[in-house]
Amino acid sequence: MKITVSINLGGYSFNIDEDAYAELKMYLKNLELHFASEESSSEILSDIESRLSELFRAKITTYKQVVNIDDVRQAISVMGTPEDISDSEGPTAREKFSSPGYHRMYRDIDHRVIGGVCSGMGAYWDIDPVIVRVIFVAITLAGGIGALVYLILYVVLPEARTTAQKIEMKGNPVNIHNITDAVKKEFNTVRKNMKL
Repeated sequence: MKITVSINLGGYSFNIDEDAYAELKMYLKNLELHFASEESSSEILSDIESRLSELFRAKITTYKQVVNIDDVRQAISVMGTPEDISDSEGPTAREKFSSPGYHRMYRDIDHRVIGGVCSGMGAYWDIDPVIVRVIFVAITLAGGIGALVYLILYVVLPEARTTAQKIEMKGNPVNIHNITDAVKKEFNTVRKNMKL
């Protein structure tokens, strides 16, 4: 018999084994200490918690309702540790952060002109969105089907709202290193726009 604890992580409620809770708590505390000097630390930690929540939700089924220590350890191995970031000059960390992640197509609402379909496709295929826009315009002018395809993709493709979705859209792994980089970049962009 094990004691379970109820926690709220990334806006979702989980039942978690006591030993798994202790390991998760220690991991989050280490992250908090690592990012304490960052201006955007609360945003980084919030995005990390959201990603951990996604990983735990994938483990919960109708037959398995409790997050166990193996689930926590697997999530930590996917996300990485603060030591991985500090030691990012080593070859193993560089290989870990450059390995391809889950790749999914989203609408990129941050770089959209109309609905973000072309910018999302550009991010997915790692090409300039202007090229995709030119292709859509050419197809529309040639036969009119381009507007219909755009409309269908607009309805079908979800928006990339979270940091994890924006990272997935580009095909990078969603780990601490990439979340930190994305949040810092967004934070600096907002600061730069506020100064203008």
